Amino acid sequence: MTDTPLATVRTAVDVPLRFADGYGTTARVHTFTGLVDGKEHLALGLGDWRQQSTPLVRPHSECLTGDVFGSERCDCGPQLREAVERIATTGGFLLYLRQEGRGIGLYAKLDAYALQDSGLDTYEANLALGRGEDERDYAVAAQMLDALGVERIALLSNNPDKAEQLVRHGIAVERRVPTGVHLSASNARYLRAKRDHTSHTLDLAG
Repeated sequence: MTDTPLATVRTAVDVPLRFADGYGTTARVHTFTGLVDGKEHLALGLGDWRQQSTPLVRPHSECLTGDVFGSERCDCGPQLREAVERIATTGGFLLYLRQEGRGIGLYAKLDAYALQDSGLDTYEANLALGRGEDERDYAVAAQMLDALGVERIALLSNNPDKAEQLVRHGIAVERRVPTGVHLSASNARYLRAKRDHTSHTLDLAG
C-alpha cells in the first residue's frame, strides 16, 4: 500500500446468489472497518479465491438502476452478471463499491439522465451538474484488497483508470482482462462515450 490507511475485515458470511437467468453461486461476503470514505463497500469472494496468488478482481460500482431494475441505459447489470460467473469460475473477488453514478449519487445520476435526454453525453451531463466527469476513488478498493491479503491481481475491467488508480495505491495489476461488450440500442451512445472519451477497451464496430 501507499500512505492509504489500513482497513480490516469486519465480518465474513456466505451468501447464496441467484440471477434472473437462473445462474447461481455462493459468495463469501466481506465487510470492513477503516475504509477511507466511511461507506459500506463489500468484497465478494467467489470460486476458489483462497488458492489464487493472482485472483481475478472486478471493482464494480453500484448501479441501482442497472443492477437491480435492469435498466438498459447502461451496461452495468450485464457486466455484474458476467463478472460473478467469470470470477466464480476462476477464483477471485468482486468488489461492490457504493459509488453510484460514477460517484455523484443516485439522484444526481438521474438528473444527468435528464440532461442526456436533451443531447448531452454521460460525461457532459455530469459536468453540467457541476460535478466531475468521474468522481470515483479506488483507494477503498485497494484498502479492501490489502485487508484480504491480496497484493497482485488480474483486473477484470475495460476502464484504464481503475488500473492506474489501483497501481498508485500499491496493488500490482498483473494483467487487464476485458469484460464482454453488452451493446444494445438503448446504451450504444453511452458505450461510445466511454470508448471515445475515457479510452475504455470496447469494440463497438464503429
